[in-house]
Order: sequence, then C-alpha cells, then structure tokens
Amino acid sequence: MPELAHRPSLVDLQQYVKQLEVERGFAQQDVLQKCLLLGEEVGELFKAVRKLQGLGVDVTAQVGGAAGELADVLIYVCAIANRLGVDLEDAFRAKEELNRQRRWA
Repeated sequence: MPELAHRPSLVDLQQYVKQLEVERGFAQQDVLQKCLLLGEEVGELFKAVRKLQGLGVDVTAQVGGAAGELADVLIYVCAIANRLGVDLEDAFRAKEELNRQRRWA
C-alpha cells in the first residue's frame, strides 16, 4: 500500500491516487466513468451538508460525514486530472491568475 506524505502537495495527492487505483483495480476506469463517480460523490457530499444544516434527509439513508465525502470528491478530482494529464497545482495557479484579474461584485 502506498504511503501518503504528511501535509502532501497536490502532486503528492495525484501520485498517491494513481498508485491506489492500480492497487485497488480501478486504473482501467476511463475518464467518463470517473466523472460519473465524481457526480455521485458530490451528491453524497450535498446530502451530508443537508444533514448538517438540519434539512430533511431520508432517515433510513446512510449519510456519510462531510469530511469523508469531501475526501472522496478530492480523490475523484485527482483521478480525473491524472487521466487528462492535468497537473492540479499548475491548473490551480493558472486559474487563480485569471481570477485575480476579474472584478467581483
């Protein structure tokens, strides 16, 4: 099992996810499958937030905690980035440079 560094960088997270996917047998899933799975995880995150906010949630449904669901979302984002050859740190920095130039109301 791969080891994740303490306070990992985005590059570390992407590498860790890549290794985990090989180990767990998920490396063959394509980007479309990963995107669909990400959508499911975002839905689970929203359900966890609804529960935290005291909004109606099916009492028979198993609802995960927001922290765990956020971690799942991050894992899928890393997996998608890996399949598309995107360095998330570079992408984040480039996007933030664009955002700095925007006017926010």
